[in-house]
Amino acid sequence: MDPKTPPVLALTGPVTPERAAELADAVRALLAAGDAGVVVCEVSGIGPAGLAVVDLLARLQLAARRAGGRIRLRAPDLALRALLHLVGLPVEVEGEAEEREPPLGVEVEVEPGEAAV
Repeated sequence: MDPKTPPVLALTGPVTPERAAELADAVRALLAAGDAGVVVCEVSGIGPAGLAVVDLLARLQLAARRAGGRIRLRAPDLALRALLHLVGLPVEVEGEAEEREPPLGVEVEVEPGEAAV
């Protein structure tokens, strides 16, 4: 595997505190083993969106940040995305522009009469 290609960690249910600790250790190990600085978390098999899943993702994100990296979600369903938004947990989603960067080809809104940047 290319060292710049982010590793993928498949998250499956059910979510338990013991499983969360194991997955946090896995995130730290994957970040330490590569140069990508990101672990992609495949969440399509995690089960129904709930607070246990949000807690797991918050723990994984914290573990990644403490290890100098971050997590990125792959294939979150709409319910999980809505719940993450509701609780205010900002998590990157694969295929979306980062929150601070506008997508390519989008002009910044300006006042009438000003030139677009």
